[in-house]
Amino acid sequence: MEISPLAGHPADPLTLTNIPRLITAYYTGIPDPGVPEQKVAFGTSGHRGSSLKNSFNENHILAISQAICLYRKQQKIEGPLFLGADTHALSDPSLATALEVLAANGVEVMIAEGNEYTPTPAVSQAILSYNHLRSDRLADGIVITPSHNPPTDGGFKYNTPNGGPAGTDVTKWIETKANEILTNGLKEVKRISFEKALNAPTTHRYDYLNKYINELDKVLDMEKLRSSGIRIGVDPLGGAGVHYWEPIAEHYKLNLTVVNKIVDPTFNFMTVDWDGQIRMDPSSPYAMRSLIDMKDRFDISMACDTDHDRHGIVTRSVGLMPPNHYLAVCIFYLLQHRPYWPQGIAVGKTVVSSQMIDRVTKKLNKKLYEVPVGFKWFVDGLLDGSLGFVGEESAGASFSRIDGSVWTTDKDGFIPALLSAEITATLGRDPGEVYKELTDELGESVYDRVEAAATPEQKKKLGQLSPDQVKQKELAGEKITDILTNAPGNGAAIGGLKVVTENGWFAARPSGTEDIYKIYAESFRGKDHLNQIVAEAQTLVNDTLK
Repeated sequence: MEISPLAGHPADPLTLTNIPRLITAYYTGIPDPGVPEQKVAFGTSGHRGSSLKNSFNENHILAISQAICLYRKQQKIEGPLFLGADTHALSDPSLATALEVLAANGVEVMIAEGNEYTPTPAVSQAILSYNHLRSDRLADGIVITPSHNPPTDGGFKYNTPNGGPAGTDVTKWIETKANEILTNGLKEVKRISFEKALNAPTTHRYDYLNKYINELDKVLDMEKLRSSGIRIGVDPLGGAGVHYWEPIAEHYKLNLTVVNKIVDPTFNFMTVDWDGQIRMDPSSPYAMRSLIDMKDRFDISMACDTDHDRHGIVTRSVGLMPPNHYLAVCIFYLLQHRPYWPQGIAVGKTVVSSQMIDRVTKKLNKKLYEVPVGFKWFVDGLLDGSLGFVGEESAGASFSRIDGSVWTTDKDGFIPALLSAEITATLGRDPGEVYKELTDELGESVYDRVEAAATPEQKKKLGQLSPDQVKQKELAGEKITDILTNAPGNGAAIGGLKVVTENGWFAARPSGTEDIYKIYAESFRGKDHLNQIVAEAQTLVNDTLK
């Protein structure tokens, strides 16, 4: 992965996204359903694309919204639909388009009071809260966000009545139907004007912000945070939670400072990511440069991505924590400081997350539940309370309420972020220091993720890798103990391959959202051993792509 010389520096004003051109392309672009890149495609987190590439525009949103209405009808989902959107430039027009279709189809829609931005976890929590103890007229939701993707992108994802991201069977149905609608020239789409939709008797306002904030003390020890007085710094990265943080501080009387309150669709306040692009990724040391530089002003600092479903933790001791390190600390802390969680509660991780999680979970005599990449695999376990904490290496996590009941079934950036302050206040050490203690006992790992361009055809090949294609018996000098194409936790296909040894592993899989493939690798024997694992994994992938 070649690091751009611009990485970590402020964005060049000449390279900022031309927002009027982006919005114009949203309304004027006509996608060709015969071109794969211009079809509706639900990856790991909904449909994403850019109006500048004809991969995300009004026709896509009309088709997907109508397909969701048809899906709801087929499944007899008759309750309200909670509709939220983040701060990306394409989110506002997409919300308007979606509302026109939903209202025309007679769907009860809940949109934010005061046209406030809506974080993903606030939508998930609203669905779960509404559906609690109900068996009919269930609610579902739509979140309009491309997550931490660049300012040129838009995203559209559907959450089912379980409050979590729709599973593959659901997204496949919606995707197929939406492409059929596109191909037929949108003839099936019902639509009314935005003004009529806004004033329709089925359109309601919902106070996402206060309903979410008022429940936070059910999942975190907010009294501990208040009484400790620890200094907390927050950078919302111009995202959907930008107006949530100060009310949180006010409500719970926290010593919390929001260091950046700017919302700008060009995201010109960001330092650019590893490839020179603007990306609101709280796990990237390049995107987080500004907050890292402020680390000594606070006892703990935190950030969230644009829809606030991912977290980034900056400690005084080590600066920005790699997501895997922080997930291990969360598990270590929560399993010892949540006495009301059920005894048999398990920890969920994805196949590409650190083996340090396995070691911490084993140390505390808890079960591990390992699933493919994608938060949707955790939803049922969070809902029924069998999973207490779940996390992904890409800094997405959620966990149970203090009483062991479900909080959200989608990723929540706020709660792991605020948990870092609870950990610091309770233990008198920041999460960076706690992780160091864990490595002293359980071993120190080095982890890497390598990305490279791949065509849709190459991605398909990679997704169909099989154990037979691994001829070698050793990986980087160690005996191979496992070759996985299905996740050990739920048996689902991982859409790639994972090769495991006693002190290392790699996984290769195509991205669900971009035209790239990824190799994830980890070693407990140092950087040279890790490099050897990556090199051997790269050879295997190259041979496959030939």
